[in-house]
Amino acid sequence: MHTVINRYILKEISLSFFMIIFILTFSLLMGRILQLMDLMINKGILLSDIARIVFYLMPSMLIITIPVSLLISILMGLGRLSVDNELIVMKSSGLSLYQLMTPIALASLCAFFITAITGFFLVPYGNLAARNLLFDMAKQKASIGIKERVFNDDFAGLVLYAEEIPSHGDYMNNVFICDTRILKEPTTIIAHKGYLISSPDSMQVTLRLKDGSIHTADKDLTTYKKIDFSSYDINLDLSASLGGTNKAITKDSREMSLPELIKKSRTLGLKKAVLKDFIIEIHKKFTIPFACIVFGIIGIPLGMVKHRSGKSRGFVTGILIIMIYYVIQLGGEALGETGMISPALGAWTANVILGIIGIYLLIVTAKEQPLVPASIRHIMRRRTQQ
Repeated sequence: MHTVINRYILKEISLSFFMIIFILTFSLLMGRILQLMDLMINKGILLSDIARIVFYLMPSMLIITIPVSLLISILMGLGRLSVDNELIVMKSSGLSLYQLMTPIALASLCAFFITAITGFFLVPYGNLAARNLLFDMAKQKASIGIKERVFNDDFAGLVLYAEEIPSHGDYMNNVFICDTRILKEPTTIIAHKGYLISSPDSMQVTLRLKDGSIHTADKDLTTYKKIDFSSYDINLDLSASLGGTNKAITKDSREMSLPELIKKSRTLGLKKAVLKDFIIEIHKKFTIPFACIVFGIIGIPLGMVKHRSGKSRGFVTGILIIMIYYVIQLGGEALGETGMISPALGAWTANVILGIIGIYLLIVTAKEQPLVPASIRHIMRRRTQQ
């Protein structure tokens, strides 16, 4: 009988879980998809590349949506069973709360391992792959987008004109550039040849000019300067070429794997702020998956509270708990970054607080006592009457 009931509860939770995770992940993707569609329509990026970017970004969204979906599905599933009095029937047949929580504990553990694997391996790989793909797209757009005898303004602060580009496209002849990046004063650069050089390590595309001159004048046109050069490099800003998405190619602490974070945190001479950031990110590799366990613990007693609207109430309650969790988490991280508490404690603050509350509610529910003590309910009733 226990096996049948466990499967029944697990099925009730699973249906809501997959539906919610699909809705939440799709909602998070919508903002990115609209921006990526602009790249395809206006910038000529292939649909296959857009699909690959979405695929690479999926793990970073799943580590957020999996714990959230787990909590809401537990509240909605148990809420439906409570409204239909099925939980009362199960308890009447001799099942205790701890026996009923077996399938939920199993679901929480599965969510924990999936989130941990996603955060440890898939997120760093996906971010790195998305960064490299964005760079390749930017480099391709830079080389393909430049046409001979056409003024090209795809690069922020630059207007580029090439009189001739050979069929192989290795270089440009008779290059003319208007540069307004420095103090917004136009600088004219003329060169006999220009080469596009990409650097995967620094994630930059450089335009190397040969045998040319730089011409500048002040705002009042009273001073004129000319500088001749044999070689001159210009770093191209690809944000205009890719609609500003090149910001995603910079790898920060949130995009590093656990070994990379540990290695970086042990680097000598790090500033305290940078070191604290690394420590917090190391612990977040564990705190985010552990949130699945915390949500499972706190979701059981709250989901079993009988109410007329089971699923809708469970959804609203889940959203409120998630908001409280992330507010506490952000507050703990802020305290850790400012040094008021240790960074490790700041990263674990939300899990510790909600975990203690969840264990208390679980014990009270198992004893079939009210979640809110009678003394507190009496005080609240008196204030309401006043």
